[in-house]
Amino acid sequence: MPIKLGSFDVVIGMDWLSKYHAKIICDEKVVDIPIEDETLIIRGNDDFVVYCDASIQGLGAVLMQREKVIAYASRQLKPHKENYTTHNLELGAAVFGLKIWRHYIYGTKCIVFTDHKILQHVLNQKELNMRQRRWLELLADYDCEIRYHPRKANVVVDALSQKRIIKSRRVKPLRVRSLIMTIHLSLPSQILETQTEALKEENVQAKNLRGMEKAFEIRTTGTHCIKN
Repeated sequence: MPIKLGSFDVVIGMDWLSKYHAKIICDEKVVDIPIEDETLIIRGNDDFVVYCDASIQGLGAVLMQREKVIAYASRQLKPHKENYTTHNLELGAAVFGLKIWRHYIYGTKCIVFTDHKILQHVLNQKELNMRQRRWLELLADYDCEIRYHPRKANVVVDALSQKRIIKSRRVKPLRVRSLIMTIHLSLPSQILETQTEALKEENVQAKNLRGMEKAFEIRTTGTHCIKN
């Protein structure tokens, strides 16, 4: 009598899939695994979810499936983009998330969450500038739905978008115009005293210098220096 086991999760490594000559059809979320004279077909039904956010510091996104995080991504804004309107920044964050994870999302259904409430109606917006039109054309390539998600529940992505990354081109280099070294009169005698103590037989044995003490020569000042 057949027993219904219900659903369960199985993690299969790429080595195992390669060993059994499995065929992966990414855009259909299907894996075909030949087993003897039959083929085991595994279908993925869980949609991807992208949480995105933007700030004047940068863009942030999180890719999830089955309420589990798959990947994080963030990017600092270029100087000319820091003047974008909030609407453009939030739309840009959604596009950023879809583009960077295209290999996961393309050909599948996904939901994009944003904390910018107006953005959920962007697909029906009539008055668009050239930049927005270009981004909406890109969104049209994906089977995605944009939904509103409040900021307080979007804290991870919000933190990613707020992350400050210091750009080397914006930081003025530190330049040393002059450097003055002051050597006190007692410094040579201090060096000589320290070297004499260090090269005593008991200290040489304790430090295990492995013959390195023979590589020194004594100068007229009495100090030990490495031979040329």
